[in-house]
Amino acid sequence: MSSLSSPGTPARVAFFGLLGSGNLGNHGSLDAMLAFVRSRHPEAEISCICAGPEEFERQYGIPAVAMTWYQEHGPGRTRVDDVARKMFGKVADLARMPRVVRGYDVVIVPGMGVFETTLELRPWGFPYALFLMSLSARMTGAKTAFVNVGANIARERTLRWLFTGAARLATYRSYRDVYSRDAMRQMGLDTSRDEVRPDLAFALPAPAPVEHRHPTVGLGVMAYRGTNADRDRADEIYATYTAGIVEFARWLVDAGYRIRLVTGDPSDLSVVEAVSDDLRRTRPESAGKQLISEPAESLGELMNQLAGVDVVVASRYHNVVAALKLSKPTISISYGTKSDALMEQMRLAEFRQPIRDLDVPRLIDQFRALEARAPSVVPALRARNAEYLESLGQQYDVLSAALFGAETSSRVALDQGE
Repeated sequence: MSSLSSPGTPARVAFFGLLGSGNLGNHGSLDAMLAFVRSRHPEAEISCICAGPEEFERQYGIPAVAMTWYQEHGPGRTRVDDVARKMFGKVADLARMPRVVRGYDVVIVPGMGVFETTLELRPWGFPYALFLMSLSARMTGAKTAFVNVGANIARERTLRWLFTGAARLATYRSYRDVYSRDAMRQMGLDTSRDEVRPDLAFALPAPAPVEHRHPTVGLGVMAYRGTNADRDRADEIYATYTAGIVEFARWLVDAGYRIRLVTGDPSDLSVVEAVSDDLRRTRPESAGKQLISEPAESLGELMNQLAGVDVVVASRYHNVVAALKLSKPTISISYGTKSDALMEQMRLAEFRQPIRDLDVPRLIDQFRALEARAPSVVPALRARNAEYLESLGQQYDVLSAALFGAETSSRVALDQGE
């Protein structure tokens, strides 16, 4: 029985997901939910079930355990040994996951595209762990919440079964856009009581604008290699995208702009290096003065960097979210419907193009058009951000009641930003 049924006993809360692996978007969603729990329920005991527990504990100082047996024990010494350990781990997790989840009253999956297949994804990896977590929580009496998550229609039958099975067992579900909710409905889930709310990153505090004299562009890059269906063409897809980004970076430098390169995952550093190496070779006099590249450990740090730019051109979804949160005129080089849906919500649908067909001349035209419209775009983005903050504040009331049995009238203080 959950300790929440015992008045005065602190709730034991676990966050679950691909955390501790360096993905800034995932951690941005976590940061927003951490702020909610700590503000509304400061007595709660917080820990995490994640992909990188050691890195997570280093960064947050919060106790963490590995999501799977294989992550806990590590790979084998040989390929055969490694495959055997992975197979054993899938069976071991059937007993291990209930033991892990039994220690919690509430398990929260904070945002993230947990039901998406826009990047490479194998059913018996994270989707399997997600399903086991939901099943274990139901078995042990813990409440589970998928909060403002992303989804798309999974074509592979096993993925569909794992996704809908995990979601069906949850106490609370919400999605970050209508498309995600509709995708889960089309895969067979009853979503009639599920909410649609803004991405959790819109609840993060916005840094103050940074004054700067030199026109600066935030260029968000991504080591994009396609989806599961593109494994045979992954290198080709990556090379084509990277070449387009390099070409656009050259144009920006030649046009007199300063570039701030930003990423969202450690893998993206290969594209950063490609851009930096090319500019140092082809524009040696400009590269040192017009190119900025600094690592960021959190989405908050990334937003601090973007506070000093005028326009953002980005590929990763949460790079786009961070830019829009700051009311920056933004172009999305989209690798999934989630980015398209977000740009439509922000009334910037004309300033996007698909990552697979990156057209640099068109991108330059879009950039010039967006720059010219910035005086009207920025106030519209600020108004939309205010609406998102209000919606997320209302959702916090719903979450408190659903997960903690709390009737609260006070609101989490959400930073209005600019």
